[in-house]
Amino acid sequence: MVTISLCMIVKDEEKVLENCLQSVQDFVDEIIIVDTGSEDKTKEIAKKYTQQVYDFPWQNDFALARNYSFSKATKQYCLWLDADDIITKENQEKWIKLKNDLDETIDIVMMPYHTSFDEDGTPLFIYERERLIKNIPIYQWEGTIHEVIPIFGHIKHSDIVITHTKKEVYPSNRNLIIYENLLKEKKKFNSRELYYYARELFDHEQYEKAIVQLKLFLSQKDAWIENKIDALRLLYLCYEKINASDELKLSTLFLTFSFDIPHAEICCEIGRFFQERNQYEKAIFWYQLALQIPMKTESGRFVFTDCYGFLPCIELAVCYDHIGNLEKACLYNEKAGTFKPNSKYVLMNRSYFENQFKGKESQ
Repeated sequence: MVTISLCMIVKDEEKVLENCLQSVQDFVDEIIIVDTGSEDKTKEIAKKYTQQVYDFPWQNDFALARNYSFSKATKQYCLWLDADDIITKENQEKWIKLKNDLDETIDIVMMPYHTSFDEDGTPLFIYERERLIKNIPIYQWEGTIHEVIPIFGHIKHSDIVITHTKKEVYPSNRNLIIYENLLKEKKKFNSRELYYYARELFDHEQYEKAIVQLKLFLSQKDAWIENKIDALRLLYLCYEKINASDELKLSTLFLTFSFDIPHAEICCEIGRFFQERNQYEKAIFWYQLALQIPMKTESGRFVFTDCYGFLPCIELAVCYDHIGNLEKACLYNEKAGTFKPNSKYVLMNRSYFENQFKGKESQ
């Protein structure tokens, strides 16, 4: 059986920290909490679970703080979590089994991260992260923001899910300010930093600036292909916001196919492009293609789960209705309902289609 150190960096997390620590206390061997300046009861809560609570002055560098937390670990492997992450009961049992069975030649265990959910608790956004890392000096966090441990060695992909639980979302310029301060200090961004800086600009509706950074990122020879595909999707969305030409927008999405087979996220964007222009036959083609593409999370890319079932089905229902094929419209609406039985869109469509069929019967 391997031993595990939980290593966390926290600040003002009194609302969520206890739920996190309760969910892991039965399978970790030590808990290390690095506090970067809390002014609430975070440290008091942490000390209910561990005496290994350390102060670390915040220096606008997440990798620096995480490496400090790892430096305090004494066990074979380091597990990292954020304070608003939890391990569900089902996944706690999987953790215990993993701990008992893990081959000690494994260096890193990758796990899916579920970070947003619909009203029924179905995950909407999934990506895989390095989650359990062998406690040896070669594994170090890199990146001031959106920090990462470079993946190498013997890797295991696990189906154990880490669940992000934060319900309240507050607008924050923190990451954007850090990036812009780095630029003022003349820091040269690597490809990963360019990508995430562009995402921050997009999220803050600075579309012209985002376009510049996305293009710069896409020019990097060492840029990760999955990030390039997502960068092109973001570039397309930026072009939408600034009312660029249809040719430029569509060609941006088609360029993703030079990197990999189609992703359902891209097919849905192309489907929406044609649907919004009342070109329903073309939209149907792309939505149907999206339904044929398997969802893969083990690549580490961002996965929008609705694009692999519900979204193309519900839009196919709309498109088939517009071209007068009521039977297929109803069929795809019911198929959308297999993904989200309580969706208001499925229920409204169902009522609408029932009335349409009744109208036909009465004629």
